[in-house]
Amino acid sequence: MKPVNPKDLRILFLCKKDNEYAQRAAAFVIKNFRHHLVFEGGRKDELPGEVLNWEGDILISFISSWIYPASLLSEARMAAINFHPGSPEYPGTGCTNFAIYNNEKEYGITCHHMNATVDSGNIIQVKRFPIKADDTVYSVTQHCYKLIEESFYEVMNCVLEGKPLPVTNEQWKRKPYTRRQLDELCTITPDMTEQEIERRIKATTYKTPWAFTKIGNHIFKLQAANK
Repeated sequence: MKPVNPKDLRILFLCKKDNEYAQRAAAFVIKNFRHHLVFEGGRKDELPGEVLNWEGDILISFISSWIYPASLLSEARMAAINFHPGSPEYPGTGCTNFAIYNNEKEYGITCHHMNATVDSGNIIQVKRFPIKADDTVYSVTQHCYKLIEESFYEVMNCVLEGKPLPVTNEQWKRKPYTRRQLDELCTITPDMTEQEIERRIKATTYKTPWAFTKIGNHIFKLQAANK
């Protein structure tokens, strides 16, 4: 049988909405693969119906918050690959927030094969970097995005050159963090120490704070201080 030209592979590319790194990666897919479907979305967006009917060779999730059904993952004949923030020590939702909360000195990004269970597939590549004392969730996230884009080109160039995907000995270190756990991290209660409150605010502030206090059925959200 005649070998398939890598440029003829059918690619499904799913990515984070309004993200410059994702947009460049999408442009790479469009330029280098003749058969492609590209969709972007946010956390509250539903997975497009057209995606659920896709059949092809490689499914790529690039900084995407969508959860994919096993029926879709099984339609990727070669691989279903995820690129996301968080080293193997921090799988799941809010991974960067928990790393900041835990005062980690090192963090990273992971590229891995996707299974039906979130962040459980074999790991293709990990890139780590040090976290500085003055780093924030935002600055760490931006560093992750740069490394994710770098990892994406390295892995996809392997595909274009007909080479096997990289293999590592890296293993997931814990169960994935959940949205409920992240919501709990955002919660501030009167019995917390000032140190704990400051620690939670730092860990749950991106461009604006996510932290909140709940009194009865009323939620009071923290506002950024005016400069």
